[in-house]
Amino acid sequence: MIVSLHVATGAAMGALVRSRPLALLLGAPLHVAGDRVPHEDIPDRSFEIGSGLAALALLAARRGPLDPAVLGGAAASMPDLEHLVPWLRVRGEKIFHRGGGRHGVGISVEAQLLLAGAVLGLVLARRR
Repeated sequence: MIVSLHVATGAAMGALVRSRPLALLLGAPLHVAGDRVPHEDIPDRSFEIGSGLAALALLAARRGPLDPAVLGGAAASMPDLEHLVPWLRVRGEKIFHRGGGRHGVGISVEAQLLLAGAVLGLVLARRR
């Protein structure tokens, strides 16, 4: 799943549970569940990073940086950091991305971007 959709689903989860600790706790399992859905990936890493950071920035600006939706969005996207930061891996092995993902087929990048925008729009439209 693309980073901005991880942020969006995490934000929706955080908004629903309305608990900071629970939003942080549920982020990683939500990420793993999202990556199990067959999907295409964005080949442009800078776009991936930029779109995810932009989504988080919008959430934080609208809801405040410590809102459960913002924390859920951050927590749900954090496992993707192991693609970028090698020292986050245990003995060089990725923890969250061990070949269990379903890449290359399934939900298109365009559909994921549209879905991320729609979910983010709903979360942003509702203030706490």
